[in-house]
Amino acid sequence: MINRLAIIGVGLIGGSLARALRKAQYVDEIVGFGRSVESLQQAVELGVIDRAAASISEAVEQADMIVVAVPVGRMPEVFAQLADRVPRSAVLTDVGSVKEAVITAARARLRDDFPVFVPGHPIAGTEHSGVGASTGDLFQDHRVILTPVVETDPVAVARVEAMWEAAGAIVVSMTAAEHDKVLADCSHLPHLLAYCLVDMLVRQDDHRTVFEFAAGGFRDFTRIASSDPVMWRDVCLANRDAVLNALRQYRDELGEMLAAIENGDGQWLLETFRRAKHARDSHIV
Repeated sequence: MINRLAIIGVGLIGGSLARALRKAQYVDEIVGFGRSVESLQQAVELGVIDRAAASISEAVEQADMIVVAVPVGRMPEVFAQLADRVPRSAVLTDVGSVKEAVITAARARLRDDFPVFVPGHPIAGTEHSGVGASTGDLFQDHRVILTPVVETDPVAVARVEAMWEAAGAIVVSMTAAEHDKVLADCSHLPHLLAYCLVDMLVRQDDHRTVFEFAAGGFRDFTRIASSDPVMWRDVCLANRDAVLNALRQYRDELGEMLAAIENGDGQWLLETFRRAKHARDSHIV
């Protein structure tokens, strides 16, 4: 059980975690803090949090679990404000989709509190943002990746694992480097491709006609281009090396496809499409 949960950044992820834990009766009190007074007021009105704090120090006072759910680019600032303010019995975790950069920022700014920081990332979400989009079942049967380091207190890890399991998630662990590479390939790259495609089309003179006739395939592929631009800007910059590597590999694959179409190489196209279909059908339900 969590006696007092402090959520820094009550948006889609932070709000959904609050709802899930309340639904599971795993938390007594939830305190929220964020930059937007209107968003915090909405969170209170929706029953996502019990009360809003006026500062980070007020939010974490007497908390035994602190969740940082702000964009990756803001985490260094939040960690700096949390330094020397984490209660003695509290555990601190985050939900950022980049881990090496977050760990580096936490180690530099949390100082003596760093051992109780458990880096985490729930592999769940939607293209919508804000506390109004939060749901109590967002994490149900979805994976949460934890990336503890040598200094991380095992007791803190166990408490964060228990929290996510109470929210309905499946918890796994890996290194931060492995996480950042895997997520660059399967999450960061697809978002960038969706943004690029929509931006390319909207700059064409006939884009209204293109969007008017867009069917299910286009809608499915570009849905994630409706995601929070600030969050994805921060992800690109924080996970720069892995994202660049994924983009370069995709660029090379596109180059081969371009050459195949130019050369009328139907066999290459057929083999590529068959291989991709088999992989998609085999690994993704």
